[in-house]
Amino acid sequence: MIPLHILQQIKRIEIRTKRLVNDLFGGAYHSAFKGQGMEFEEVREYIHGDDMRLIDWNVTARMGAPYVKKFKEERELNVMLLIDASSSGQFGTRLKFKNTAAAELCAVVAGSAMKNNDKVGMAFFTDHIESYVPPAKGRGHVFRLIEEILSFQPSGRHTDIGQALEFFNKVSRRKSVVFLVSDFMGEGFLKPLRIIGRKHDMIAVKVTDPRELTFEDVGIIELEDSETGEIVAVDTGSWSFRQEFAARAAEDVEALRQSFRRIGLDFIEIRSDKPFVTPLMNFFRARGQRR
Repeated sequence: MIPLHILQQIKRIEIRTKRLVNDLFGGAYHSAFKGQGMEFEEVREYIHGDDMRLIDWNVTARMGAPYVKKFKEERELNVMLLIDASSSGQFGTRLKFKNTAAAELCAVVAGSAMKNNDKVGMAFFTDHIESYVPPAKGRGHVFRLIEEILSFQPSGRHTDIGQALEFFNKVSRRKSVVFLVSDFMGEGFLKPLRIIGRKHDMIAVKVTDPRELTFEDVGIIELEDSETGEIVAVDTGSWSFRQEFAARAAEDVEALRQSFRRIGLDFIEIRSDKPFVTPLMNFFRARGQRR
């Protein structure tokens, strides 16, 4: 039984998702991702400037005038959401938890796929695969995915991105657009990402909370690693600590960004204290311009 407050959250996000997809993301999503090829649609009369290679010589001979073949993009895509459900996502110091921000972004991507008649599937992972839903079409299927995204409760705490990628590679039978949504606090995932990125269109989405980037002066506090349970005391009143922490956090993000660039992966960064609309729309527009 899904708690009432989760049901209310699901309803609010379903309404917001529908509005965002209709107003912003439907067309941008379509422009961002290529179909799987081109399929023949019809023939029409030749117009000055048409590519001579498209002339259908059989029809031309039969009609006594030049005709060209017209093709349309074979649109249907497989979209897969690989969602990190480890305990580090259950962290948030401002507007919302990181896993809530990730869920809202995934809901919009799933809604955009539905609007464009693409198949969409989903897998939650921690240090093992928690749940897997194969790609399918339809409004009912997508809204069931959205409900699960918002209400899912994992059994594991730790993260193994490499294992999740290996699982997806085994179950995927055709090229997919893959949104890998995580805070990327694990290790050893770059090699499988490079390998799987040769077959699939991989997009890495990093979710960050502002407290993971900078600290305010709140005195001595205890911090608990959400995945290992380790507790350490830190003095946030120390200017040198805050400066060193911010510098190291920025270096880590830049190193991750550069690593993804080297292996040819697109990279989206969202924060739990800011709307995801702008970075996601910027990504779609940039992809559309590269087509």
